[in-house]
Amino acid sequence: MKKVRKILAATEKHIGGGNYVKSPLPSEFVDQISPFIMLDHFGPAQVTTKKPFYVPPHPHKGFEPVTLLFKGEVLHRDSMGNVGNLKAGDVQWMTAGKGVIHSEGVPADFLEKGGEMELIQLWVNLPRSAKQHEPRYQDLRGENFPLIKEGDAGLKLIAGDYKGQKSGTELLTPVLVMHGRLDKDGKTDIEIPTGYNASVYTLKGKLMTDGFEVTPQHLIWYQEEGTTLSLVATEDSEFVVLSGQPILEPIVNYGPFVMNTRAELVEAIEEYQSGKMGVLEG
Repeated sequence: MKKVRKILAATEKHIGGGNYVKSPLPSEFVDQISPFIMLDHFGPAQVTTKKPFYVPPHPHKGFEPVTLLFKGEVLHRDSMGNVGNLKAGDVQWMTAGKGVIHSEGVPADFLEKGGEMELIQLWVNLPRSAKQHEPRYQDLRGENFPLIKEGDAGLKLIAGDYKGQKSGTELLTPVLVMHGRLDKDGKTDIEIPTGYNASVYTLKGKLMTDGFEVTPQHLIWYQEEGTTLSLVATEDSEFVVLSGQPILEPIVNYGPFVMNTRAELVEAIEEYQSGKMGVLEG
């Protein structure tokens, strides 16, 4: 069984427009749990015309921004011409690669009637060999993800392979991402591929692991040794398993650019400023 290395509490971060996210990664204790370099949790929160959710056009390069939508709707637009309308349970997996501009908001009809919204945005690093990959957008529907029963847990396989089941998400960085649920007193042992880093983010309820009871909005960071996560729910619980092959390369980042050297970072900024990442009107 894997032992807990650290339990990281989410801290509040302003993202503009009066909206805040809860972010356990990066933290004062760790810059990344490679290949994951950021986790932002928005909501659950009411979204209305008086309090909209909108992140205006902004660039990315060198990694993959991923959105897991649990409640509500999200409208995605990008400089490749993609438009995605996500509903609860859907995922967007965007490869920024050599550079893209995108925005995220709420469809007008959802905003007009108002409703509850909850999502996680992950930043998945790309290895040096893929940082110049052509940008791409995967619009992944919730009903297409494999569902797995592991002990008492129900697991939705968002990315990667698990015991013969395979997600349809196309990956450039090997990861295992699952959205799980455990009813009170339920138990599960989740196998992690050898050599992968592993963490679990708690969305709801309380989970016992390695003798620690963990409340919502915490990221459980496990030690490298061992290949099994043991979880017991002391309340009805919901969580996200984040595991991946670490990228053993230097990282130099500035805002939405994640590169290997300072020279590459300067180049990324210049490419954005010169319009090489395309154009997306607000």
